[in-house]
Amino acid sequence: MDITVTVERPEEGPGSGPIQVGWFLTSDKNAVLYDPPERVSFRQTNRTHAKSASRCPGVIQLESRYFMVKCPFDLHIGFRREENGKPVLINRAGTASPVRSGKLNEMLTLVNEAEWRYPDRPTVQLGLPYCFIADELVYITQLSPFMHYRPDPLPGTIFGGRFPVSVWPRPLMWAFEWHEPQKDIILKRGEPLFYAQFEGMDPARPVQVVEAERTPELATYLEQIGGVVNYVNQTFGLFKAAEALRPKKLLTPKTRG
Repeated sequence: MDITVTVERPEEGPGSGPIQVGWFLTSDKNAVLYDPPERVSFRQTNRTHAKSASRCPGVIQLESRYFMVKCPFDLHIGFRREENGKPVLINRAGTASPVRSGKLNEMLTLVNEAEWRYPDRPTVQLGLPYCFIADELVYITQLSPFMHYRPDPLPGTIFGGRFPVSVWPRPLMWAFEWHEPQKDIILKRGEPLFYAQFEGMDPARPVQVVEAERTPELATYLEQIGGVVNYVNQTFGLFKAAEALRPKKLLTPKTRG
C-alpha cells in the first residue's frame, strides 16, 4: 500500500513564504562600483521549443537558487618572486590601470606564504564590502560562477566557503588559489566574480534577496563579531556565543523613497 505524506508549511510566521535574505555594503565608500547581487538567469535563450533546456523545470530550479556578484573593476595581476625569494604581486596594467596602485594594495592582498595550502600555489584575496544577513537559519555557500563561460579560464580555482549568515554575517571576499602563477589573473568589471547559494531548513522554499538597512542594531552586532578571525582559530566554535549577543531582528528591508 502506498502512503503519501504531505508536509504542510504554515501560511504565516516562521517557515512561511520565501526565505528572505538581506544584502548590504559595509561601507558607502565607492558604493557606486558595487552592483546589487543578481539572480542567475539565462532568459534571453531559446524558449520556443517545448524541450528547450530554457524551459526545463530542473534547469530553472537550479538557476533560481544562485545569485551572482559581479566584479567591480578591471584587474590584470601577475606574480613573481624578488631576488630574496619574497613573493609579490605585479600590476600588469601599470599606469593604464583604472585602479591606482595605492588603492589596489588596499583591496588585493597576497596571503602570507606560510598560509598557502600548497607551496607552489599562491593565494590571493580581494576584499569586498558585500555582506548578507537573515532572521532565520540560512547558510550561504560561495562558489565559482560555473554557469558562465570564460573563453580565457582563470589560472586557478576560487576558494569556496559555507557559513550561516543568520548568525555570522561578515563581509565576503574573493579568494583565489593560483595553480599556474606564471599566467596572469585578468578580471573585467561587470563579469561574474562568484555565485552565492542560500539554504534554509526547507529546501523547497524559494529565496528572495533584498537590500537591507544598516540599522544601529546591525552595526553593533557586526562590531561585536567582527575581526575575531585574527585572534582565534575555528571561529565556528563562537556561534553559540554570537547567538547570545544577536538581536532578535537584524534584517530590515531598505525602502526607496
